[in-house]
Amino acid sequence: MTITPRQLNMFSLFKLPSAWICGVRVKSIDRDQCIVSVKHRWINQNPFKSMFWAVQGMAAELSTGALVVGYIKDSGKNISMLVANNNATFTKKATGRITFTCKDGLAVKKAIERAVATGEGQTVWMQSIGKNKEGAEVSTFNFEWTLKVK
Repeated sequence: MTITPRQLNMFSLFKLPSAWICGVRVKSIDRDQCIVSVKHRWINQNPFKSMFWAVQGMAAELSTGALVVGYIKDSGKNISMLVANNNATFTKKATGRITFTCKDGLAVKKAIERAVATGEGQTVWMQSIGKNKEGAEVSTFNFEWTLKVK
């Protein structure tokens, strides 16, 4: 993977300022997974003193989208990407530092390879699981990414 956490965080500063202001940061990325972290603070809380669901969604989406961007960059092709569907499940109050991990690097790699080989649009579902510092799952997000060679 030729993309780094620093590059992704600089990208978010300029292109995703609401995520940056809320504290969403890429911690690591490799061929298999991407880890994104965000800490519950005043700026990203809801009235119930936990992290607003949309902030969790930004972090979760970034953990999936960063893998897509990385594999598109590696392919050398001009490929469009767009979220077509998503869903989420919330299982615990999100307080403290929440870490979202997506381990679907191989799935997106295969989808991009199919898109390049066939010239047809492809879709891939990717999952990001958010856990608190104790390792308890607080939310799970699923994103259906569409990929098409331009």
